[in-house]
Amino acid sequence: MTITRDEYPSNPMVLRGINQKAAFPQYQPVVMLEKGYTIHWNGPAPRTTFLYLVNFNKNDWIRVGLCYPSNTSFQVTFGYLQRQNGSLSKIEEYEPVHSLEELQRKQSERKFYFDSSTGLLFLYLKAKSHRHGHSYCSSQGCERVKIQAATDSKDISNCMAKAYPQYYRKPSVVKRMPAMLTGLCQGCGTRQVVFTSDPHKSYLPVQFQSPDKAETQRGDPSVISVNGTDFTFRSAGVLLLVVDPCSVPFRLTEKTVFPLADVSRIEEYLKTGIPPRSIVLLSTRGEIKQLNISHLLVPLGLAKPAHLYDKGSTIFLGFSGNFKPSWTKLFTSPAGQGLGVLEQFIPLQLDEYGCPRATTVRRRDLELLKQASKAH
Repeated sequence: MTITRDEYPSNPMVLRGINQKAAFPQYQPVVMLEKGYTIHWNGPAPRTTFLYLVNFNKNDWIRVGLCYPSNTSFQVTFGYLQRQNGSLSKIEEYEPVHSLEELQRKQSERKFYFDSSTGLLFLYLKAKSHRHGHSYCSSQGCERVKIQAATDSKDISNCMAKAYPQYYRKPSVVKRMPAMLTGLCQGCGTRQVVFTSDPHKSYLPVQFQSPDKAETQRGDPSVISVNGTDFTFRSAGVLLLVVDPCSVPFRLTEKTVFPLADVSRIEEYLKTGIPPRSIVLLSTRGEIKQLNISHLLVPLGLAKPAHLYDKGSTIFLGFSGNFKPSWTKLFTSPAGQGLGVLEQFIPLQLDEYGCPRATTVRRRDLELLKQASKAH
């Protein structure tokens, strides 16, 4: 089967279908709403065709033209198919009209138009009912159009040569693209979700916003967000947060800003100012020529000293303690560039951190496993 959008007849889509050897092979093309399509066959036109409005919301529509021999007669019906028991309800008969213009005027009605000169049977597929959430079908059932064709022709039904350019349509925009944003995109994209094999662990969501040079000059802030609480800084320098890894949802123990003129003080702070058993979150703003702290990040989880001179932005997640977690990371960008938005999830209250053992959590999954083991 071949399906062609009227706006791009030179780029047809050929579908092989599923269950090709079955009595009713199935095809599932992806279409754009409010557009016209023609459908052609690589053999004789089928005597019975079912068209299902899958994933259509109420009032969504497309126009289709199916290829048949010019001497074909039709019976076209609409109904709601109940998938649970296969029953059909609210059956309606389609009636023929005499022109495509009349069909367009009556597209909400059950009408079809057969252009015998091109062999195309035109009708509008328009959903009548709402659907719940992301259900394939409407709340009333699966909206279905059944086409029964009567013809004695066994010729291949491919009407492409006659259909175009007669039914060609100039490409048009159904919904225009929104204007391009000039500032930092707020709430764009999707947030990460923690997927874990141990849902009893607690995680601390941490997000960094690191603007580039142009965005910084425009006044866009640099932000470290901890569990939804934003810590913002707008002047060149370094922001360093220290978080208790044993508290849920989180407890901030230190917040220190090192201005550009005083950024050398961070070296002494990293040596002596961070208490044991602490999560360390560090972010820079502006171009800091001499950030001589690479060797001081190794005890906080960095694998080896890194080159941190003439970087656009630096972001570091570390841990102060006798344990080196796998989530410790260092991110850098070239001069003039930012790191955009980075998001990480840090596990809390791990035994490896040295946290006091919390109240035992009831593990219902383990209880059920023990019960099942005893039963066998």
